[in-house]
Amino acid sequence: MRRRDATGAEPPADRPRPVGDDGYARLAALRAGIRRYLAWAEQRAREHGMTPAQVQLALAVRSCDDPAGPTLTELADTLLLRHHSVVGLVDRAALAGLVERVRDDARPTHVHVRLTAEGAERLEALSLLHLRWLEQHAPELAETWAAFGPPPPTAG
Repeated sequence: MRRRDATGAEPPADRPRPVGDDGYARLAALRAGIRRYLAWAEQRAREHGMTPAQVQLALAVRSCDDPAGPTLTELADTLLLRHHSVVGLVDRAALAGLVERVRDDARPTHVHVRLTAEGAERLEALSLLHLRWLEQHAPELAETWAAFGPPPPTAG
């Protein structure tokens, strides 16, 4: 049975439940966990001579299905950045020896981005650390994530 409001009317079926103290606590715990992970990841990036943005770029390049590498437009979509921001990020990563631009012979206006050997090596080292961290924190992450499952049934 659904609760009625102060007037005795039932709330609309699509009306969301109030968040409540538990909901706020779960959201805060999730955000705190994400911030801890990101702070840890940023420190590891710097220890490997990369900025956090360069790590995200390298991961986006490495995870691309196209053997030619992603285009600048694809990177902008993946990284949720504007095209000119990706151009600047790729410029800085290329100067650091992490990526290289490759023109598409079939489409001369398209430029693909590939990891250099140095970029691939640093990304591999960082990815191993990230996977180890995630494995170590899996129980805590699973518990936090499970808290967002379906709410328990209410007594009617």
